[in-house]
Amino acid sequence: MSPQPFLWPARVYWEDTDGGGVVYHTNYIKFMERARTEWLRAKGYEQSVLQRQGIVFAVYGIQIQFVKPARLDDSLEVSIRLSGCRRASFSVAQRILNTADRSELCRGEIEIACLDAARFRPCPIPAALLTEIQR
Repeated sequence: MSPQPFLWPARVYWEDTDGGGVVYHTNYIKFMERARTEWLRAKGYEQSVLQRQGIVFAVYGIQIQFVKPARLDDSLEVSIRLSGCRRASFSVAQRILNTADRSELCRGEIEIACLDAARFRPCPIPAALLTEIQR
């Protein structure tokens, strides 16, 4: 859906790795989450503000492939591209690249639901936000 992906830089720190200096598998998901937060922020939407307005987003599905390991001190680029959009949910394709050699390290498809913050039940994505994420 989105022609151009949003790009977010990251760096691998010791805390991201296992004892051997290789990124622990769950931390790729954290890098992706941070990129999604920055993507929304770049579109003018702070998640804390949305929460106060009664809207939260929750991941309800994730498919991830680990291609190659990232290591301590690697410079990364995390991309996000809208791949699907419905009334109360959307999906994004994400990739993590090593910026030194542009090699793909990880890729995923993440499904995200819009929820009423008080009831944690699905609700429509606000119209202005829906328009913005589709740009």
